[in-house]
Amino acid sequence: MVILMKAAFIQLNPVFGEIEGNIEKAVTLIERTDAEIIVLPELFNTGYLITSQQEAFDLSEPLPGGKTTETLSAIARKKNAHIVAGLIERQDENLFNSAVIISPSGYLGKYRKIHLFNEEKLWFQPGDLGFNVFDIGICKIGVIVCFDWFFPESMRTLALKGADVICHSANLVLPFCQDAMITRCLENRVFAVTANRSGEEERNGKKFCYTGRSQITGPDAKILCRAGAVTEEIGIAEIDVTLSRDKNLNYYNHIFLDRREKFYH
Repeated sequence: MVILMKAAFIQLNPVFGEIEGNIEKAVTLIERTDAEIIVLPELFNTGYLITSQQEAFDLSEPLPGGKTTETLSAIARKKNAHIVAGLIERQDENLFNSAVIISPSGYLGKYRKIHLFNEEKLWFQPGDLGFNVFDIGICKIGVIVCFDWFFPESMRTLALKGADVICHSANLVLPFCQDAMITRCLENRVFAVTANRSGEEERNGKKFCYTGRSQITGPDAKILCRAGAVTEEIGIAEIDVTLSRDKNLNYYNHIFLDRREKFYH
């Protein structure tokens, strides 16, 4: 049986520290997006290039309960959509590079980035919630954030737990991810929605250039939709969820049943 749904990324260029303006821009783009799953970039509401612990703390918010969650919950309810979006989570004195998962009914869950990149190790605690799968009815989704893609175990763990679609919020600066996601999706036979940001940030003598090229990748290694490198844009693809549930390559090979774990240690 075919199970069709639409998945989307929103690629934008947030202004550092302008939380209200960044959220307003995202909501405007979500308004124009008709899809069951909508993925926003990593730290979409704050920008990325943090220069101090205090700055990171000032840009953080509790999750749930913060302004970003409340605003996205309202638009998710209006659009009858699920939204995955990256932000700085504050829990007591600890900060996490997190993604919030929101359903049309409100807050559904969160993911804390497990593999921290570069100076993120100065500002954030490593994620401690593991890789979890969220059942949204029409499909099951897993969540990773940016540099998690570099570790094959991230998507493999989610696929083994039954994820059909991997929602990947990102602020990519390395040039490899978009091509690597083709292999990640092929080796796990899942869909992935990579929502990257575009533009540049230069602060206190540091500069990051983001690669854009957000994309939706299929379990057959096909790129179903890809954004430009420097644009702000919406990308939407219709996907058949059942394709991610067929792990057979042919009559004799099943990508999970053929795993020989005793030789992997």
